[in-house]
Amino acid sequence: MNNKVSFSVCGMNYHITTDESVEYTEALANEIQEKMSSILQHGFLLNSTQAAVLTALEYADKLNKAEEEVATLRGQMKDYLEDSAKAKSERDYYKRELERYKTEAKFKNDQINLFAGVKNENDE
Repeated sequence: MNNKVSFSVCGMNYHITTDESVEYTEALANEIQEKMSSILQHGFLLNSTQAAVLTALEYADKLNKAEEEVATLRGQMKDYLEDSAKAKSERDYYKRELERYKTEAKFKNDQINLFAGVKNENDE
């Protein structure tokens, strides 16, 4: 899509081309500007390059933690899918067993009815 975006961070103007939307890119630039301004206000004798490095470290930390969380969630999803497949397999087994018991019960019931019919004929 190649959008051209202009923004300013710490008094430096930037002009970039990106596939992201203009609004999204400007929001990122504003977030970086706010973070760096906060660091510069609270960090004694820091220059904008040092503030940029500290900002980059914070975002790299967030990224690493998010990636770890994603890996953990993927592992949990894999476990849940395996548990689900196992439960489905067990359910199918018990359905088959139930059908077998029903068939066996019907067969035995038919035998009882047959035997009862023969006995009733003999009683007459």
